[in-house]
This record gives sequence, structure tokens and C-alpha cells, in this order.
Amino acid sequence: MSEARLQPLGPTGEAPGNPRGGGERFALVGVLDFTTVCTLLRDGERMLAGEGPLDIDLAGVREANSAGLALLLEWIDLAKRRGRPLRLFNLPESLDHLAELANLGPLLPLADA
Repeated sequence: MSEARLQPLGPTGEAPGNPRGGGERFALVGVLDFTTVCTLLRDGERMLAGEGPLDIDLAGVREANSAGLALLLEWIDLAKRRGRPLRLFNLPESLDHLAELANLGPLLPLADA
């Protein structure tokens, strides 16, 4: 059975080259598929209820399919509607490939690590 979780990493903090202090950082860990995204969607809604910039690190994603891409697009949409800047770090190759095939790459707010 697939497992995934959204893990808080703490505040974004202000660092040289990162004037985005006051926000939050999270890590997405595990497998993003049809069995895990429903729970992650609810977790993401709670995550997006805060204020300030939001950074999500995807380095811990082991596998992902189109359900994972749909989850990220939903989070991006929710963040925009709530006026919350969102950045994705370390997009897995599988999600990058799916986004390219569907011509959705420009919608993903990717950031350099």
C-alpha cells in the first residue's frame, strides 16, 4: 500500500538571496498516487490556511503519477485564490515529465534549491 505525508519543516526564514521570511516550509514525502492524494489534499488545505509564502520540497517523493500532478495543481490553485505565494523545490523527474507531456510546466512555480 502506498504512503505519503506532508511534513512541516518550519519557517522559511530570511537568508541571503531569500527575502521570503515569514512563510512556511513543508516536505512532501512518499508516493503520490491515486491512493494517497485524497488525504494529502485535506492536509494541503490545512497547510494553505496560513499566511505568507509557502515552500514545498518534493525531494522525498519516491514515485508519482498523474494524480500527484493533479494534487500539485490543486494546491497551486488554492494558494493563488488565498493570495499565498507558493514555490515547489526538487520536482521529481516523473512529475516534470508528466507536466511537460501535458504542457502544464509553465503552471508550476518551480524554484531552484
